[in-house]
Amino acid sequence: MNNKTKWSKEPDNKDYINAGNYLLLICDEKEAAKLVKKLKCASANEFQAKDILRASGLPLLMPTDSKVKDNHEKILAGKKISPLLLVRHACSGRVIIADGYHRMCAVYSIDEDSSIPCKIV
Repeated sequence: MNNKTKWSKEPDNKDYINAGNYLLLICDEKEAAKLVKKLKCASANEFQAKDILRASGLPLLMPTDSKVKDNHEKILAGKKISPLLLVRHACSGRVIIADGYHRMCAVYSIDEDSSIPCKIV
């Protein structure tokens, strides 16, 4: 299936706030703030949905999940969604989806080969 997902050029400010809140669960306050600052300055990259999922080690959420469903409906309605915010975790070799897990799952459910714009540090 050809995915025609429309993407915003930049994440919304709330996406950075959400990423910071999530990172506070796994980093101290200083490190979380530093990572968010780096994310704001990072340039965009694109990765396939299936590769992001594998690199994160997270399970794929089903389209019945309320947030995945909301994002899926936005995609099908042609509304723009925000790029993902990712952090490389060198110690574990994993990618942390600091913001955008539900968006990634929604895109994956449409086409796992879809390229997803991301900011990654």
